[in-house]
Formats: sequence, C-alpha cells, structure tokens
Amino acid sequence: MRGPAWRALLVVLALALADAAAGRFVVEKNSIQVTSPDELKGKYECAIGNFGVPQYGGTLHGWVEYPKSNRKGCQSFDQFDISFKPKKAGGRPNFVLVDRGECFFTVKAWNAQNAGAAAVLVVDDKSEPLITMDNPEEGKEHLENITIPSVLITKKLGDQLKKSAEAGDMLSVLLDWRESLPHPDERVEYEFWTNSNDECGPKCDMQMDFVKNFRGTAQVLEKKGYTQFTPHYITWYCPETFVTSKQCKSQCINHGRYCAPDPEQDFSQGYDGKDVVIQNLHQICVFKIANETGKPWLWWDYVHDFALRCPMKDKKYTHDCASDVIKSLGLDIDKVNKCVGDTDADEENEILKAEQDAQIGHGKRGDVTILPTLVINNRQYRGKLDKVAVLKAICSGFEETTEPAICLSEDIQTNECLDNNGGCWLDKVNNVTACKDTFRGRVCECPIVKGVKFVGDGYTHCEASGIGRCEISNGGCWQETKDGKTISACSNELSEGCKCPAGFRGDGVKSCEDIDECKEKSFCQCKGCSCKNTWGSYECSCGDDKMLYMREHDTCISKEGTTATVGWSFLWVIFFGLVFAGVGAYAVYKYRLRSYMDSEIRAIMAQYMPLDSQEGANQQHHVTHADDI
Repeated sequence: MRGPAWRALLVVLALALADAAAGRFVVEKNSIQVTSPDELKGKYECAIGNFGVPQYGGTLHGWVEYPKSNRKGCQSFDQFDISFKPKKAGGRPNFVLVDRGECFFTVKAWNAQNAGAAAVLVVDDKSEPLITMDNPEEGKEHLENITIPSVLITKKLGDQLKKSAEAGDMLSVLLDWRESLPHPDERVEYEFWTNSNDECGPKCDMQMDFVKNFRGTAQVLEKKGYTQFTPHYITWYCPETFVTSKQCKSQCINHGRYCAPDPEQDFSQGYDGKDVVIQNLHQICVFKIANETGKPWLWWDYVHDFALRCPMKDKKYTHDCASDVIKSLGLDIDKVNKCVGDTDADEENEILKAEQDAQIGHGKRGDVTILPTLVINNRQYRGKLDKVAVLKAICSGFEETTEPAICLSEDIQTNECLDNNGGCWLDKVNNVTACKDTFRGRVCECPIVKGVKFVGDGYTHCEASGIGRCEISNGGCWQETKDGKTISACSNELSEGCKCPAGFRGDGVKSCEDIDECKEKSFCQCKGCSCKNTWGSYECSCGDDKMLYMREHDTCISKEGTTATVGWSFLWVIFFGLVFAGVGAYAVYKYRLRSYMDSEIRAIMAQYMPLDSQEGANQQHHVTHADDI
C-alpha cells in the first residue's frame, strides 16, 4: 500500500491534526518603511522568508531597483548584464524587487545575491494575506549559501513600488527587524521543534548539522542562565476509523494516538513511523530527567551522540543503542524508561499528549507545522537554520544591555563604541567611557568603575558619585601639590560636589586659592604675635621665646611652669570644691536629723501627758459641745 494509499493516509492524518488543533499558522512579519518618494512614505508589513539571514534586532536601509529584464529573478542576472552592487564604495546598498512565480523563492534570492543585492523584495502575484516563503522540498542546492534577507510584500504595495520605479523615482526603503522578536528581559526562552528521524533527506541533514554546530553555544548559554531551552517533537494521531489498519499500526504507538510518517515512505523495508515516535519520546524523556537533575544541556549531547552512534543506515536505531548513550551521559536509565512508559498500552502517554497540546498555536506564536522550527520568546524564527543566524536571533531577544558577552563578539555584531566613542562621554585621562556596546547598537550610560557610580546624561557629562569617588579623577574636583603636600577639594564625606578645604577659597572645581590669613587679619591677632602665611594655613609665633602660642585661643602663655601652675591651680579648685560640698552636705544632714528627732519625741510625749496645745483644743471642744446642748 504505497503511493496513492499512503498519500491518502497522510492527508487524513493532516486533516485530523488540523481538526484537533483548531489553531492557526501565524506568519512572522517585520516592517518595511518607504522613505521616498513622498507619496509612498509610511510603514507596511512584510513576511519574513524562511531562509536567508534576517537582521533580527537591526535595520537595513537601501535603494530599491526593479530590473528591466529577468523581473521574476529566475535566471542569473549576469545573463542580462545587470548588477546591484553599489556604484561607490561605502554607498547605500541596493535591494532588488522581483515578481513572484515560475521558480522557487530561494532561486530568486540566490540570483539576487550573486548580482550584489543586499536584500530581496518579492511581490505577491495576487491579493491575499501575507504567507511565509518556505524552503522548497527540491532545489536546495543554494539554500545553505543564501545570506541576504528575503521578504514578501503585498501585491498592492509591490504594484505601487513598480509604478514609481518605472516613472524614474528614487525608491528608498528601510527594512526593520527590531521588533520582530520580543526582548522583555535578561533571559531568552526558546524552543526547538525537531525529529529523531535521520533518513528524511535534506531537512534531517540540516537539523543534525545545526545540532552539531550550535551545541556548544547552546550549552554555554544554558549553563550560565542566559537562556531557557525546551525541545519539542511533532506527532500526529490516527483517526479512529483507521486505528486497526496496517499503516496506523506501523506508524503509531498507544493504539493510534501518536504517529509519525514512515522514514523511507516504504512500509515494506527499514524502520517504521512508530520507531521514530519511540525515539522522539526517548529524547523528550532524556531532557525531562536531565532537567530534573539541573543539567538540561545534556539533551544536546544525547541527540548529537545518538545521531552518531545509532544511525538508521547502520540498523542501530534501537532502544538498546539509545540506552547505551543515556548511560554514557550518567543519566538514570530506569527513570528514562519509566518516563517513556508502555508504548503498546491503549492509554494516553502524558509526555506525548503534552507535545500535541504544545503544537497548537497560542498568543502570537501560531501552530507549529514546519520541521524544523525554532520559537524564540514565543515567536517563530524565520531564516536560515545556521549557528550564527540563530544566535543573532536569540541575542535580539535580550533586553538591551543585558545580553551575554557572546552576543557582542565581532562575528555577531559591530561595536559602535569603536567609532568616535559612539558619540558618548569619554574621560581620556582615565579611559572611562559612557558608551556601552549592545547587540542592538549602543547606549550612552554613565558607568560604574571600581564600585564607584558615575552620574550624568551619558552624552556630555558624567561624574563620580558616592563613597570612593575621590579615587577616580579626584571626583572632578580641583587638586594641587606643592612642596610634597597635596590638597584636594574632593571629600568622600560628600556624595557629590566639590568644596575648597579650610584655608582656601574658590569654586572647588577649576581652582582653589590660598587665603592669606595674616593679610586679612583673621588669625594671629594677639599682642606681640608675629604672623606668617603658608599654603593653605599660617604660622603664628609670640615675640618672646619663653612664650607659647595657643592656636585655639589666639593667645600666648609662659612656657615655664605653665603646666605645673595650671595643674596645681586645677587641683586646688577641685580640693576646695570638695570641701565646700562636704560641709554643705553635713549641714543639711544635721538639720534634717534634728527635725526628725523633734517630731519623734513629740509623738511619744503625746501618748503620756496632755500637751498645752492639746489641752486648749480639748477645752475648746467641750465648750462647743455645751453650746450645742
């Protein structure tokens, strides 16, 4: 049952998948901005080709040419003596405008690239929503060598551009990929939709070449936490009507729930589709177990080693060979086997069910229908499956200034800070700059140097701020050294600003001038004192060598006996103070004691004999009582 029967089954599987997904395929777009002529100025949408190298995160500005011959670009432009190379070195690049039809999109791009074009604009031949220009199943001989970006534009815009070009207008267009991929934070999440099948022709070869070349880069990004990678695998299901058919039994596991096409498209020989599904399941489980152990990057090693050690052509595409590779990487084979589960059971496999659900489009990502497919920050990548091209796309997904160093290498981008310092502030003396290279260009941002933060606009001014600022360029303040003595207007006690120290006056930035304390008579005004000005201070001396100048009181005192006199006088003061305090305390004590004794004696006497005061009070009481009667 090969040929029509097999193709019919594929159609049924595809329809079943489409019905189950109920999703949509999203065309990844970027913007094309016409900058001249004036009547066409504005932004328009264009679809990114699934080949070539789109400039993710960047822009490309050029002149548009619509050739007078070979307008579909299906033949070499050399045959028509047409070149799109800039006429002068350093001139703006040229884009070629070609019509859709007659040959593959990749052929158009290849011929335009050979003629010196910097980009290809393909004009749709009918009014319809934009589609993705995909890689052809045949004619792939030029695919790996296409390095220029290709976009598809609508028929309406294309007709307007062609009309303007034929009228002799200068057509200027800006291709803008800056917002093609979201770049929200300092980590990029990306998915790789792939397949373990190694006998599907050029696409399988392309996948394995990518895994081989990108493996080291992917592992570095993952180990350092710059990215979060997840592999995925497309599976189909067999409609219930065909579950018991020979084709579904050979292409599916778990009673028709998870299927893959026959690797050789021949049911009578080689491996079956179900073998591919089982090995896909092994690769997913390897990632799951590796991720649980904190080493998700081992997936790259497993896929790479499995392809080398267990190829279909050597009849080693088996469970046993897969187990040997898993063990060699130090992963728990029992956990992997438990994850794989029973592939003959008439029940759902949680792992593969999740993969089918993930195929369905959500948000702006759309359905995953093409293998291989990269999804970066929830947007499908369009372009060449190549190490440098993919890395550029991933780098464009980082928030600006948070990208890893690998994104700033010369192979990936141009360091704009090398040209006139990017127009940012620069301290040539200390080799400190506000220019910070990023994947998307450059930013002028005052730096942090040796733990000291600079503040300013980043373009014309930056100055050190906070603790330690005086260690860098003296905080931008005045500083001078004379006779081995250095004086500065910068103080770490202040977070910013400059202030001339005591003994100087000035703005603290450009200059601080010495104050002549002697001339201004602000110090050394004591009788008989002699004043001498010094740099930043003064010297005051008494007229008599036996006298000592006291700076705090601006006075002179005798050197001889000064210390003893002052000492004994101080002691006598303390002594007499203590004596007076003691006498006073004793007098108070005697007074309070006597008062207390008097009150106690009176209380005792009152118990045994009437006192004069009490007797008078009693007599008064009796009189009052008698009057009441």
